[in-house]
Amino acid sequence: MDHGTSSRRDIIVIGSSAGGVPVLLDLVAALPPRFPASILLVQHIGAQPSVLPELLNRRGRLPASFPRAGQLLEPGTVFVAPPDQHLLLVDGAVRLTRDAKENHARPAIDPLFRSAAIAQGPRVIGVILSGRLDDGTSGLQAIKACGGVAVVQDPDEAEEPSMPRSAIDNVGVDAVVPSANLAQTLQSLVGQPAGRPVSIPADLLCEHQLSTGEAPDPMQNLDALGKPSKIVCPECSGVLWELSDTKPQRYRCHTGHAFTLNSLLQTQASRTDTALWSALRALQEREQLLRSAAQAHRRLQAEAEGARLEFEAEHIARHSQQLQRLITGEGELA
Repeated sequence: MDHGTSSRRDIIVIGSSAGGVPVLLDLVAALPPRFPASILLVQHIGAQPSVLPELLNRRGRLPASFPRAGQLLEPGTVFVAPPDQHLLLVDGAVRLTRDAKENHARPAIDPLFRSAAIAQGPRVIGVILSGRLDDGTSGLQAIKACGGVAVVQDPDEAEEPSMPRSAIDNVGVDAVVPSANLAQTLQSLVGQPAGRPVSIPADLLCEHQLSTGEAPDPMQNLDALGKPSKIVCPECSGVLWELSDTKPQRYRCHTGHAFTLNSLLQTQASRTDTALWSALRALQEREQLLRSAAQAHRRLQAEAEGARLEFEAEHIARHSQQLQRLITGEGELA
């Protein structure tokens, strides 16, 4: 499959997370009102309400909005990924989905970047701003593989340098710029010849189909991309496939969830913490129930059963105390 003929670079996709909003506001303030490119951006906001389009409209001269499904791209507009929805680009139009989270995020950066790379290839300029961990790195790799341009905020001045640092370490980026120079850099890139169409890598198409639920046989797609690991998906408990030859190392399950190694570690840590607190709650509730049962038996003069239940409650209480010390870091589990 090849990209259709394109003449100019006129599509900008931006990935931003913690520390990125001030950079976005400064960027739109510096862009001219007749900017000859469409901008699509993902800011990690999860399912929380967002006023980002309003903030962008106050600072800049380009109209910003949450797009409608099927809305066509227009030069000089900014489309923001809505809360809890992936923003994709398909044949020059917006697609909004609630497909599986990637890197424990929805909206996530990689799905937008991959879809833009597949749909528009050399016309795309990908931008990574401040953020934690490494969402956006594989998406930026996809943009480069399809003939696009990669721009990254200088991690030395980013509030959270991990995302731009990961991109620089793992992608052949074309420009690393301080936020103050970002608008000027994009204006110089927009309108440049896009170059010759590039054949879309087969593994990129496979992964895109998996992420959008369009793979006719997800297991077959995964087998083409990697091999089953001994790790389960923390989102759905399915088997994770370890993808081959990826940097940073990445994982996918057949329902569409995807992780880098760093995001997988963070997600597992969060789930483990939740599980431990749930276990502590269950132990404490059982202790109270046993003590209540012991009192009830004593009122009925069933002293032996009451004593047995009280002994079990004390046993549970000791385990609860040990578990709480382990969770809070105040001691080791005996």
